[in-house]
Parts: sequence; structure tokens; C-alpha cells
Amino acid sequence: MASTSSGRQADGRDRDSEGRARNARPRDGLGRPLPYGADGVARQPEGVVRGPRETVAEAQELLDAGRPFHAHEVFEDAWKSGPDGERGLWRGLAQLAVGLTHAGRGNVTGGARLLRRGAGALEEWISQTGQARPHGMDLTGLTDWALRLAQSVEDTAAGIDATAWAPRLRG
Repeated sequence: MASTSSGRQADGRDRDSEGRARNARPRDGLGRPLPYGADGVARQPEGVVRGPRETVAEAQELLDAGRPFHAHEVFEDAWKSGPDGERGLWRGLAQLAVGLTHAGRGNVTGGARLLRRGAGALEEWISQTGQARPHGMDLTGLTDWALRLAQSVEDTAAGIDATAWAPRLRG
């Protein structure tokens, strides 16, 4: 099937060069799809293998810029490519970033739920490993931040400013 210059197939579906489904629509900083042709933010490349320090630094830059959806992609890469013993750590951090994304989009229930799930994953990781500061991150502080934000989102029943609520990974 012929494809357009945007990666869209003649039938309207987005596909990559190998024919796999991909959504080529531009996205905003919270990962929401924008209309074709709109100016979006640069997408995070998927499947990038980074070291822990690079992962934390890149994710922090994205969080500070109000792009938690994109920070989640960075954490997801670490979760999928990192050592088995750290998968729970990176998965928990990805859940926090997705929770912040949903809270920023105004999804009160989903945002609070994911923030609490991510906090629980970090608490479990600390309990299993005895490490509260892996790669210089303050997991106890991140857990507290996530639980405070989840409560705040539920109390106000409104979306939040993801940039204003960006956590400090290295406390």
C-alpha cells in the first residue's frame, strides 16, 4: 500500500517503513495527539539504551520542561533494557511520570491511581533491595511527592500544571 510523506498509508493508517502500526500525529507536551500538520513537540525515540545517570538526567530535563509523557518513555526504555534487578525501579518511575501526565491532562482518577501505583512500586523496590537512593535518586522523597500530588489532585478534582509539579528525581 502506498504511503504519504507523513507515514500515513492510503487507507489513513499510520505505519513505519516496515509496515508496523505507528501513530505519526504530532503530540503536545503531555502526549496528547494534535491534528495532522499541527506543530507538536519532538517525540522521544523509543528503544534507546541509556545508562542510569543518562536516564535520570534526560527524564529530569523532560519533567522540568512539562513533558512527563516523554519522561515516561525514557523510564520505559530503562525498564525494558536495564538489568532484571532494576526493572521494578524503572517501572515505578515510569508509572509516576504517567500519573503526572494524566493529572496534567485533567484525568483525576487515572492520575491519582497511577501516582499511588508508582509510589507503591518504589516502596516495594526499597523494601526488597534496601536501597532508597539508587543512582542518586531520592525514592522516599519521590514516594512522598507522588502521594501528596495524588491527594491534591483528588481534593481539587482538577488537572494540575505538570511543570509546576515536576518532581526532583535526585532530591
